[in-house]
Amino acid sequence: MKELTERIVKSIVDNPDKVDVNELQGHNSIVIEVRVDQSDMGKVIGRKGNTANAIRTILTAAGKKINRRCTLEILE
Repeated sequence: MKELTERIVKSIVDNPDKVDVNELQGHNSIVIEVRVDQSDMGKVIGRKGNTANAIRTILTAAGKKINRRCTLEILE
């Protein structure tokens, strides 16, 4: 999940070297924390949150394959 999220986010932003993705695993869930450069925050979130919701949808679908719930958190 970490690699998938990292690949998606790095393809969106202008500064891919400043992307930091952490994965926290629980018993039935995975939390993906994403940090990007402040100038790229709008690109990751998107207009009205559409880009962030699309990434969440992809993670949800991928998580169902491994029977885990995935959550995306975009941190400042």
